[in-house]
Order: sequence, then structure tokens, then C-alpha cells
Amino acid sequence: MTQLAEVVAVRAGPSAHAASCPDHVDVLIVGAGISGIGGAYHLTKQCAGTSFIVLEAQDSFGGTWLTHRYPGIRSDSDLYTFGYRFKPWTGKPIATAAEIRAYMSEVIEENDLAQHIRYGHRILSASWSSAEQCWTIVAQRTETGEEVRITANFLWMCQGYYRHSEGYTPDWDGMTEFKGRIVHPQTWPEDLDCAGKKVVVIGSGATAATVVPALAPTCEHVTVLQRSPTYFIPGRNKIEIADTLRELGISEEWIHEIVRRKILFDQATFTRRSMTEPDVVKEELLAGVRAHLGPDYNLDPHFMPSYRPWRQRIAFVPDGDLFKGIASGKASVVTGDIERFTETGIKLKSGETLEADIVVTATGFNLNVLGDIAFSIDGEPLNFADTVTYRGMMFTGVPNMAWVFGYFRASWTLRADLVADFVCRLLDHMKQHGYRSVVPALRPEDAGMDLLPWIDPENFNPGYLMRGMHLLPKRGAKPEWQHSQDYWTEKDELPKIDLNDPAFVYTR
Repeated sequence: MTQLAEVVAVRAGPSAHAASCPDHVDVLIVGAGISGIGGAYHLTKQCAGTSFIVLEAQDSFGGTWLTHRYPGIRSDSDLYTFGYRFKPWTGKPIATAAEIRAYMSEVIEENDLAQHIRYGHRILSASWSSAEQCWTIVAQRTETGEEVRITANFLWMCQGYYRHSEGYTPDWDGMTEFKGRIVHPQTWPEDLDCAGKKVVVIGSGATAATVVPALAPTCEHVTVLQRSPTYFIPGRNKIEIADTLRELGISEEWIHEIVRRKILFDQATFTRRSMTEPDVVKEELLAGVRAHLGPDYNLDPHFMPSYRPWRQRIAFVPDGDLFKGIASGKASVVTGDIERFTETGIKLKSGETLEADIVVTATGFNLNVLGDIAFSIDGEPLNFADTVTYRGMMFTGVPNMAWVFGYFRASWTLRADLVADFVCRLLDHMKQHGYRSVVPALRPEDAGMDLLPWIDPENFNPGYLMRGMHLLPKRGAKPEWQHSQDYWTEKDELPKIDLNDPAFVYTR
């Protein structure tokens, strides 16, 4: 990992800090995470001659994989599908943050993208002018505080969907009385030493499943405290067909494509079965946990969720490391509600008390709609909750903007690539016809259409979405006015979008 970290540091480089921003570009990409770097690549390949820059608030690329530095940080999606379709992944399917950033660094270097990236630029505002037919972006250099003004014809929002600066931690009674340390994984302190300590990790999602096995070997004990159970998929951190194809001397490009298709086929089958035979799928998932914890371990209540599979994201546990820690006695699980913090730990409503030196709040994040940027159109503040989404990537009444919002049940990057294809095709269409702007608008046949929350909570209902649903755009009852969360349908539908549909209103 040290070697990988050094490679990333070298390839990130300071040169992009020194480069001055141009006054005007065709496209401005917000964010140098997995979506923004992918978008930059697609612009260079599909829209040759298009001028663009990438503005990134942090001091390097990576987004989530730079921000999150907690022990054991790794992907919860396989890299054959989380990786880009255009660059083969050659490592283990579940990868560390350092490995993912090294992969992204290669994309930047191989495609000469560094010249387009401006690090340390936090966007304060974005204003659209119908008279000038462009966006004016005001950004602040984080090192100097200097404000930079840039105009752009088109905004491509690739900044993710949560606030990087702070995670979500509930306000429990007694937190100020606790004599130990309370930390959120999203802002993990560099000086935190958990060796020999009693640690309580609050939460049961992918973050907890990552932190616990990373801490367990050196801590006195780690306790997973969850309000309710979640589903896990334990499995080997390898893909046999990939290893077999390598032994046969097949090229990495072919291996990448074959393995991607195999994984996506299996995921589609699993997702469908989660809807059509949830009880069977539930038993299969529980059987995977039993295989690691042993037949004498009582899964009820700690590993028996009340909801059907896939109503919340399912965490993959590579090589069953979380369950190995529990089986060894170095980690344990407690299910219950917190009554309050005490000086020495946490008191549950059941009366049980958990002693702790350190409490890790793996309790999720704060939803962030389009980067906490102050948007306005012709001088009027823009409230995205008042708009209706066009296929989860554009908004009614908002000109020349696209947003990357990935999938809950499949890898984020799958949709980042699909949205990139759409944006590049849209930009080419506008160039060919001399259009200066495009804005989605409800058509006459959409009059009276029911407007609903961004996503149906019966479909998917994690806490961060439920807490922030009021911030998100509305969805319509028709397919084109919603984010379906269905990659296996969208991979065929999005490339066929009719750019002459009246849903797109163009201006010359």
C-alpha cells in the first residue's frame, strides 16, 4: 500500500494548483472524483476540441477515496464494474482506497487530463444568464482565499451527493459527558490510536463492516452497536473466471469486458430474485453468515433484518473478515436503541451498558444537493426541490446542466459512463444545430402528471435519503421524469434518447 500511496502522490502533483483558470470554457466539470475524471476522459474522446476544466475543492483527485481515511477503507462494489468501462481493472475485485486512487491516477496520466484539473477551488456560486447564455461560476482558492470568476456554456455536476466536510452523527443525550473520544469515519483523526482500547462502532452498514475488521486485531474489543440489522454478502475477494482467463493468456481488455458482463448478469438475476422471491434470497444471505459464524451462533436478532433484501444497500464482506472477528471473540454485535451516553460508555434503553474508550459513529452522511453551491437563474435563487428531474440527470427550468447520480444496487461508475455518453451526444447535437442552450421542460402531454419524491421509499429507503428527500428534485410518474435506479434497463434506454423530443427546449 505504501508503494501505491507514493505513486498516487507523485501522479497527483502540484502543477494543477499553479495553473491559472481560463476565463471561459465550453464545459465546466465540478469535482475530480470517479465521475469527474470519467467525464473528463469522455469529453476528450467523444467531443474533441471542446474546451473544459475540472474544478475540485480538495487538494487532489479521488473524491470519496481521498476524503475517507478511516482504517480499512475499501470499495463496497467490485472494481470490474466500479472501474471505468474503458480501462481494465487487474486487481482484486474489492479494492482499497489507495488502489482505487492509483487506478484513477493512471487514467489521468494516460489521457493527459492533469492539464484540465484545478485543485483547491471551492465553488461558491453558479449563476445562469439567459441574456449571455452561459453560467458564471465564482470559486475560492482554498490556499489564498482569492476568488476566481469563470464562465462556462455547460455545467457538468460530478461532485457526488453528500457533504465531504462532515458526516452525519445523531445528537444523543450525554455526549458531552463522555470522557473518551467520539469520531466519525468521514473525518477520522490522524492521531487516533485504538490499540488496546474498548471501541464501540455505532452502525451496521458498509462502513462499519470495513472499520471493525480493521480495528479488531489490535483493540481490546470492538462492539458493533446497531439499531437494526442489515444484510451482508460474504465471499472470496477474487473472481475465478478472471484468474482462469489470465492463465489462458487472454488480454486484460477482454477479461475486463467478460468479467463485467458476468458480474452484471449475476447482479441483475440477484436483484430480480430479491423482488420476486425475497424469502428465498433472505435465507441464502443468512446461510452465508452462518457459514462464518458457525451453526451455534444465534443470528436473531443481530443478523435478521425486518425488511426484504435490497431495500437498503447490501455490504459485501470480502473473505468474511467481519465475521471472522466476531467468531474469534475480538468483536461482538449488540442490537438496541441508545438511551444516552455516560462518562464511560453508552447506556441502552434495554438497561445494558457498553463500556468504551472510543466511540465511532458510522451513522451515515449528510445529503448534499449539488455541492452546497448557491445557484441562481437570471438573478433568482434556484431551489432544486421545486424542479422535476429528467431521468435523474437534468432538471426542469435549469439550462445547460447535467448531474451524475449513480445507482443504489449497482456500481456508481456504470451510470457515470452512461451519463457521459448522453452529455457528449447532447453537446454534439447542440453544436451541429447551433443551439446555445437546452432546458428540460414538461410537455403538454405531461400536464397533470403526478409529482412524487425523488425515489419511492418502498423501493429503497436508507436513512440519508429519507432525511434529505425534501432537498431533492421531484420525479414524475412517467419513466423519462425519474431516475429508475435500473441499470439493466437504462443501458439500453439512455443511448436511444431522442434529443429532438419536446422535453428538450433549445435556444439559438
